[in-house]
Amino acid sequence: MSIKAATQAVRTALFYVVFLGQTGILAILAGTVGILFGRTPFGWAIARLWCWSNVHYLHFLTGMGTHVEGDEHIPPGGCIIASKHQSDWDIFAIFPHTGRPAYIAKKELMRIPFFGWAARSLDCIEIDRQKGAQAIPAMINQARDAIDRGCRIVIYPEGTRKPVLADAEYRQGIVRMYTALNVPVVPVALNSGLFWGRNSLIIWPGVARARFLPAIEPGLDPETFRSRLHDAIETESNRLTLEAIDQGIGRPLDDRLRARRDALRGA
Repeated sequence: MSIKAATQAVRTALFYVVFLGQTGILAILAGTVGILFGRTPFGWAIARLWCWSNVHYLHFLTGMGTHVEGDEHIPPGGCIIASKHQSDWDIFAIFPHTGRPAYIAKKELMRIPFFGWAARSLDCIEIDRQKGAQAIPAMINQARDAIDRGCRIVIYPEGTRKPVLADAEYRQGIVRMYTALNVPVVPVALNSGLFWGRNSLIIWPGVARARFLPAIEPGLDPETFRSRLHDAIETESNRLTLEAIDQGIGRPLDDRLRARRDALRGA
């Protein structure tokens, strides 16, 4: 490991200590209030503090900056925000731009003491991924109730964090939700995986970017919608990634990432 990478690994470790420590403390506070009083302004204030502080801790401790744009594309009223997912950054970076979000969260997270209670008090929607397609109707019912409460649904169409520039695998849940709820869908492209990748031991310096894109109107047939969503998110995410690489980033490019970059440029 180079001196630069070793230094960045130490900076990353410091961030994780602060990040996990604060998350635990705030989860206990918000979870206790949530289980006693349900949804409260205090819970939302804790969530906003968590997001705001994490962005600043990342920048100060690891050198990873944050830039989010395009939230003018979010329509008033109920909608679905469908985001690329490459990093934990994607959760707290877009949160402040979504009004009152209701995140789709896997069942395992919702079962964690205090953290799960806090998530429920913040309108999070549970999905049991082990049930596969059978879990979708319950998720849609929860999403419909959340929209009735004034929420915007936040979902990651691939269901998990994916490596940067990896082939996309969009699941059927987003298509079925779009069809059932009959609301606009706002795609979100990003390149956070360049700096904070899945299972990475090092968070690299640079500016992670997310971009809200023009909303896809309701009423399209399922295949047309799926194609438009996929093309919007993947094309713009690839563009943001290539732009960041061209401008220069702190991390080295491995063989897979270099090959994928060259293939996209050739295309």
